[in-house]
Amino acid sequence: MKIKNVVLEHVVGVTTRELPETVSPEIAFAGRSNVGKSSLINALIQRKSFARTSSTPGKTQTMNFYKVNDAVYFVDLPGYGYADVGTDFRKSWGPMIERYLNGSANLKTIFLLLDVRRTPNADDLQMYEWITAAGFEPVIVVTKTDKLKRSLIPKALKDIRSSLGITAETKLYTFSAVSKTGRDEIMEEIDELTGQGGKEDDKD
Repeated sequence: MKIKNVVLEHVVGVTTRELPETVSPEIAFAGRSNVGKSSLINALIQRKSFARTSSTPGKTQTMNFYKVNDAVYFVDLPGYGYADVGTDFRKSWGPMIERYLNGSANLKTIFLLLDVRRTPNADDLQMYEWITAAGFEPVIVVTKTDKLKRSLIPKALKDIRSSLGITAETKLYTFSAVSKTGRDEIMEEIDELTGQGGKEDDKD
């Protein structure tokens, strides 16, 4: 899929609880705060700072619906697991995300992002369970691979699979926001899920 245009079309927050009525396929991105969701989305849509990135964990506290090529939504879910985010917000975004996972008619799958340097914690496991309970098989994206020695990455991936209890058949991609390694493979997965494959050669 050749990226031609991107628009932030819907923002859903704790106070704006109504989910948008969409007709296009949706791909959601979930992960703990500061795992690199915005960096991944920016790499996928080939924009430097369209999705907000921040060194401050917990920055994304809304569900952001990015319309790509007038055909697909990339949905950036609130980052979880950061203690400095207010307690009321933490209590609110959980039900909001669950409601989205169970209520969106056009959600194709959820990409669950995990930091290669960290073993999945209780929040990661809960998110994984929410995703599977909603009937989805999440696609795992292991981020920040540039921050770990290459020789240590295989063991880190094995530990992640073991912690989540997933098999070798579960789709898992590695990604670096610095080198963009893994970007093309993840886009190919999205193309397959949304029926956008083969459209990269379309003429403008």
